[in-house]
Amino acid sequence: MNKLIIAIDGFAATGKSTQAKRLAKALDYTYVDTGAMYRAVTFFALEQEPKGSVDLKLLCRSLDQIKIHFEGSAGKQQTFLNGVNVSQAIRDPKINEYVSKVAAQEAVRSFLSKQQKALGADKGIVMDGRDIGTVVFPLAECKFFLTATPEVRAKRRHQEQLQAGLQESYDEVLSSVKDRDNQDTNRAFAPLIKAEDAVEIDVSDLTINEVFELLYAQVQKRIN
Repeated sequence: MNKLIIAIDGFAATGKSTQAKRLAKALDYTYVDTGAMYRAVTFFALEQEPKGSVDLKLLCRSLDQIKIHFEGSAGKQQTFLNGVNVSQAIRDPKINEYVSKVAAQEAVRSFLSKQQKALGADKGIVMDGRDIGTVVFPLAECKFFLTATPEVRAKRRHQEQLQAGLQESYDEVLSSVKDRDNQDTNRAFAPLIKAEDAVEIDVSDLTINEVFELLYAQVQKRIN
């Protein structure tokens, strides 16, 4: 059976990673969380600056010091930065504050895109992000674009943070989601846009299982 490259793009907190993990598990494919890669680079940038800010010029000069890898299965994948497990640390609200600025840097996107393309060289991969179907794998056989209202996405993100023990308010999360949307869609290099051949799914009123069934059905059409 020929293996595919499955690209899932979309807005923050639309469940891209959750669905990508489920698809990878169901198909016995490799899952790559590109969002975690950008968060890991942001964490590295914050660690460089004792004042807790990000020096983008310094970061872009230091990219060769960054090594990111994943361990574990799609369901329980852990993110490692230079040999240290940062899976929990990269979900801190502080990362949300800076990750869009970091991700907007052409040098950072080029650095990570090269790694992402290498990971998909043998196909049989599910990758989620914001430019997978447009920049990283424009020839991917199966592309999706997930969207939802900012309010629905903020509610989901807020619930995730509460479960993780983080205490941001809903209003703060909503503001962060809207800011992230603005930065992602308006950045000069590789902005968040729907690929022309991507299947768009509005997940606002759908359950996780309903979204998965839609994705899985489309993938099976391509495989068959």
